[in-house]
Amino acid sequence: MNQINPNKLLLSKWTAVAPKQKERHFMVIKLIRDEEREIIACKLEAVINNNSYEIDWQVLKDSSLWLMGWQ
Repeated sequence: MNQINPNKLLLSKWTAVAPKQKERHFMVIKLIRDEEREIIACKLEAVINNNSYEIDWQVLKDSSLWLMGWQ
C-alpha cells in the first residue's frame, strides 16, 4: 500500500506495474476536485507519448498496480 499525501500529488511521478502499450512512466498533471475542494480524481500523462488518462486517485495507493517514482 502506497502512502499518498493528496496535497503533494500534483506533478508526482508513477510507474505502472503492468504497462500497456509501452506506457510505463506517468506524471500527475491535473487534480480533479468536487464542490468541497476534495480531490476525487487525477489526470495521468504517459511520458513516452503524452497520452493522458483520468483515474480515481485512490487507485495509486495500490502497490500491486502502481509504484511511486519512475522505476
